[in-house]
Amino acid sequence: MDKLFDLDLTLELLGFDFVQTALLAAAVLGLVAGALGPLIVMRRMSFAVHGTAELAFTGAAAALLLGVGVGYGALAGAVVAALLLGLLGGRESDRDSVIGVILAFGLGLGVLLLWFYPGRASNKFGILVGQIVAIEPTDVTVLLIAAVVVLVVLAVVYRPLLFMSVDPAVATARGVPGGWLAPLFAVLIGVATALGVQIVGALLVVALMVTPAAAAARVTASPLRATILAVVFAELAALGGIVLSLAPGAPVSFFVTAISFAIYLVCRVVEYVRGRAAGVNGGSSGEALSAASPEPGAPRPGTR
Repeated sequence: MDKLFDLDLTLELLGFDFVQTALLAAAVLGLVAGALGPLIVMRRMSFAVHGTAELAFTGAAAALLLGVGVGYGALAGAVVAALLLGLLGGRESDRDSVIGVILAFGLGLGVLLLWFYPGRASNKFGILVGQIVAIEPTDVTVLLIAAVVVLVVLAVVYRPLLFMSVDPAVATARGVPGGWLAPLFAVLIGVATALGVQIVGALLVVALMVTPAAAAARVTASPLRATILAVVFAELAALGGIVLSLAPGAPVSFFVTAISFAIYLVCRVVEYVRGRAAGVNGGSSGEALSAASPEPGAPRPGTR
């Protein structure tokens, strides 16, 4: 237990270059995850993030087997997953089943590729739960470029994407091009998911992509405030997770998920206290933010 909270050892490790590189990568990932998270929650795509992560894991496993950068493999696998989800899951009624099919295939293929890999078991384990010592400066460069591309594209399509997320029927009637917005957003999710494989691991990247936004949705119905809070929560989880994992040398993913979950519980308590104070028995700010089809005549965030 003393090793788990060794402040002196933590401060010593913070001076190492690989730790600082990992912290920079985590900060960039937190920014991207926080920016995309509220839209993922509104569009009810949490399961899609998990499915995308499985093919990111498959791509990372293939890269490990071929001896190329794991980040490149994860990025390729996640983009392929996003394209498959966009092409095969066009109808909402088919989306969950398509994600389930892709998730199962990706996980099975990834396990086979890892079985073929003759290297150290720690490398295999790192793909699943994250491994900050494997993050190289070149990986950070790729991460920064990918993050800038995601954020720029998101800024360009944010308003129509938000409109389509809040009220797809009205958005379609007003000419919002939802036919290509959905696949484009899926690709953005795929890229962001791939960025988190080396830090959080393929299995638990959803902790940064969804949990901070879900927590923010419990305390505000404003898309702008939810995005700001989601970024703050994601940064706390990502950076805090790395710092807490240094002394024990434990997988980063546990601490990231623990911090994210703690933030979510706090936000649920805040929502409950607010509801009690206001005398509100039904409804919540989280439901308001994630609702896909508000009542006719209700104010729509981002459409003014």
